[in-house]
Amino acid sequence: MAGDIPTFPHISPVWSRYTPIIAERGQGAYLYDQQGEAYLDFTTGIGVTNTGHCHPRVVKAVQEQAARLLHGQANIVMHRPMLELVAELRTIVHPALDGFFFSNSGAEAVEGAIKLARMATGRPNVIVFQGSFHGRTVGTMSLTTSNTIYRAGYQPLMPGVFVAPFPYAYRYGWEAEKTSRWCLDELEFLLLTQTAPHETAAILVEPVLGEGGYVVPPVSFLRGLREIADAHGILLILDEIQSGFGRTGRWFAYEHFDVRPDILTIAKGLASGLPISGVVASMQLMEKWTPGSHGGTYGGNAVAAAGAVATIRTIREENLLDNARARGQQLMAGLRRLQEEYPQLGDVRGLGLMIGCELRTLQGRPDAGLAKAVLQGCLKRRLLLLTCGPWGNTIRLIPPLIVSEAQVVEALAVMEEALAEATT
Repeated sequence: MAGDIPTFPHISPVWSRYTPIIAERGQGAYLYDQQGEAYLDFTTGIGVTNTGHCHPRVVKAVQEQAARLLHGQANIVMHRPMLELVAELRTIVHPALDGFFFSNSGAEAVEGAIKLARMATGRPNVIVFQGSFHGRTVGTMSLTTSNTIYRAGYQPLMPGVFVAPFPYAYRYGWEAEKTSRWCLDELEFLLLTQTAPHETAAILVEPVLGEGGYVVPPVSFLRGLREIADAHGILLILDEIQSGFGRTGRWFAYEHFDVRPDILTIAKGLASGLPISGVVASMQLMEKWTPGSHGGTYGGNAVAAAGAVATIRTIREENLLDNARARGQQLMAGLRRLQEEYPQLGDVRGLGLMIGCELRTLQGRPDAGLAKAVLQGCLKRRLLLLTCGPWGNTIRLIPPLIVSEAQVVEALAVMEEALAEATT
């Protein structure tokens, strides 16, 4: 039940925690605690369990693979699940992206992408965007700008990283296209004043900001990045670790913008909860990566790869992209109705089932306190939510792609009660 968050004397406190729940099991859109209480999970383990908890098709694939082969190291042997995963991924990524490297975590995928970009271009520098989140390893936290908590105390960080503005129109108070144009102009200025094109290996961007506040850029922004990258021979890396695998109502968020990446990073929803990630690029680009200069013991693990194959097939065969779009529209409509009654709900934004609600004071200031109170009110009513954004004032709603119409109705009712309680 909701309440004070307990401490565990032998678990490092570096893991900050949102709830006191000790999960006993998960099924579909619900997590169950040790007392059997059900919690409607609109966190999906931070955008991981896209097919819901313990989807039977994924569980069956994992169980069967575990009985055959747990680990086959990729430098030594190749195994069927990894080859099947490549075949499945080729049906959903851009056809030009026909080369794959597998790791365990999103941060590892981003590290790999940066290493590939530097080696392929012979250039050292990388451009990222304000509000970005790309991981917490030394390399990836150097690329992360969504909050100082990820960087403070760890300086000096990796050099060669330059930060450009992201078109967060609500924050700037500008019309979307004006914001997009200004951000692209600033990027061009950055290339004139801080990192020359001939020393810039890559532009790294999330098509939809994740930890930075679930901000969806205008189509013109990502298309503008593609044009700038092409003009200067810079590689465009799209980080789809949180926005991939149906989260936005399409396989990948880049499809909403009709933009092709040079390098794609994937993780989170790829295997419904098993640790696996990937770097995807053309084989022409991959062949510029010196053999042996990158690797990993567990990358493309057989059991995780089998779970990933089952995840992709489940999303396709159960029409979960259609459901993500329909339930996303339902959720957005319901939240905008709440916005009419509660002006503190300053902005509602998102794509598919990747939705953020930014809470502000009546004077227009970020209100992290209200966001926290709403989360606690929802937890008390057994709805699990998370916050994000630099101020911690954006509530994100990321239910599984299997979420039902009735469950969305339930979640909206709980949020309305929590908002009413927190604003009185």
